[in-house]
Amino acid sequence: MTSRHERTPASSTEGWLQEIFLQHKNRKRRIRNQVLTVQLSLLVLFFAWWEIAGRLKWIDVLLFSYPSKIFANIWSNIVSGELWAHLGITVGETVVGFLLGTLVGTLLAILIWWSPFLNKVLDPYMVVFNSMPKVALGPIFIVMFGAGFTAIVVTTLSITVIVTTLVVYNSFNEVDSNLIKVVRTFGGSKRQVFQRVILPASYPAIVSTLKVNVGMAWVGVIVGEFLVAKAGLGYLIMYGFQVFNFTLVLSSLLIIAVVATAMYQIVVYVERKLLTHR
Repeated sequence: MTSRHERTPASSTEGWLQEIFLQHKNRKRRIRNQVLTVQLSLLVLFFAWWEIAGRLKWIDVLLFSYPSKIFANIWSNIVSGELWAHLGITVGETVVGFLLGTLVGTLLAILIWWSPFLNKVLDPYMVVFNSMPKVALGPIFIVMFGAGFTAIVVTTLSITVIVTTLVVYNSFNEVDSNLIKVVRTFGGSKRQVFQRVILPASYPAIVSTLKVNVGMAWVGVIVGEFLVAKAGLGYLIMYGFQVFNFTLVLSSLLIIAVVATAMYQIVVYVERKLLTHR
């Protein structure tokens, strides 16, 4: 009898907590569904207005086209197989630039954190290089690496590496100094401080940098393709401008938006997994 009476309050409390948790989870799901519904509704309304404005000549269809014409252009390129070749080239360049930019930038941040002297030496150079217009550097990269894949990837790295380095390095410096003192009090080396305190505490900043680098990588690749490419979505945009085929231009921009969004969602998924594991 005693053991039964002792378990009853505990089980009641547990059931109450589970009910609160389920209510909170359902509320979050409901809000998420409402946000998604509003987002999709705004997108549909925008395309509907665009289609009507184009059909009724409220806008200049030569410049702005309209959705049905753009989707027809995309579908014809899919059927002919031409789109896949251009899309594959651009996505490949973007993924390489994205991964290398994040990796090199993070390693450089670790290096200058490890050596304060090196940080002082490189700091003005990084600030100046980050402020330079990367389009102006494009021709130099073309001369150095040739008009091809390497020049485009290097153009992308010129955008992503410095941003990654600055963000990650600042996150290293913002780690709670008391945690570092605790490790050093117990005889921890600089390597152990970095492994046990600095790096784990900087995971959110590093993952956030991945999100930023998705957009930066696409900017770098498209700029590079504007300058040197003979294939890819950036090439299609430039070609569309040259022949005044703005439907092709907008089709390429729409494809870039869809693929970039997909890449961003992949990064968000990786972030959720990493932070949950952490």
